[in-house]
Amino acid sequence: MSFRRQVFKWLDHRDPALVSRIVEVSILGLIFLNAVAVMLESVPAYHWAWQQEFAWFEKLSIAVFALEYGLRLWVCVEEAHYHHPLWGRLRYALTPMALIDLLAFLPFYFAEEIGGDARIVRVLRLVRLLKLGRHFAALELLASVTRREFPPLLAATLVLVVLIILAASGMYLVEGKVQPEAFGSIPQAIWWAAVTLTTVGYGDVVPVTFWGKAFGIFITIAGLGMVALPAAILTSRYTSELQERRERYRLRLQEALLDGQLSEEERHALHRLSREYGLDPEEVRIELENERLKRRLRRQKTCPHCGRLLNEREGG
Repeated sequence: MSFRRQVFKWLDHRDPALVSRIVEVSILGLIFLNAVAVMLESVPAYHWAWQQEFAWFEKLSIAVFALEYGLRLWVCVEEAHYHHPLWGRLRYALTPMALIDLLAFLPFYFAEEIGGDARIVRVLRLVRLLKLGRHFAALELLASVTRREFPPLLAATLVLVVLIILAASGMYLVEGKVQPEAFGSIPQAIWWAAVTLTTVGYGDVVPVTFWGKAFGIFITIAGLGMVALPAAILTSRYTSELQERRERYRLRLQEALLDGQLSEEERHALHRLSREYGLDPEEVRIELENERLKRRLRRQKTCPHCGRLLNEREGG
């Protein structure tokens, strides 16, 4: 195995090797520590007391994230999709996760030259939290579900925007003269319409007339259904996507067991697939045991469902 291939396996969070797990945990720990540092640094007392420590930690983080990005760009050609030494690396560099890795350290090399607000630079460091998408399959699954359900989600959002505008217009008509400071114009009334339709209801702006309250009740009830619609779309698609991934894993497992045993390479590939699909390790183990039991019963000419001999069932 070449050194580049070995580094690729170390950086591959789906690899079961101990070094790969250590690398993954170290990067995850650094990401979470960066989030904690950003929050503490926003407190003036902590910022002035630990200013030097925060600066050194930021330099260390930038160096580690830059090294990780360079190594991933170097070893990405080990994947078939990015096999070409030039165009493959370019395609990888334009992927969402590679761009996030780049944004995790690149802007801070130019922070002093730009001379921007320190608060903006500080908040930009939270972009590093997006790197968690590579290490948690559930986040990748949610992103995949959102992409696949984007058209209905967009339609639901547009309907919600239309309802907000209509609700603001209606409240402007019935409450505009009574409360001109809150409902004196449609743009002013949009704040009330938005927090009411989304069922947040801050209570800082409320109708006071009878017709205003009646209209508010109607808008609140309508908002319950509209806010629940995107959640229902995502939940349904999430469940369906997870079931599809389980079925794809089961098919790959059955294919790997055609010869009756799993090679080390097949075990590694199945482990990567289970991590990529976000499957629970216990669920994977049970699935493997079930497939082995079914094959053993078939060899014994026994029905894998009821346990009876197949020739008995045929005779019956």
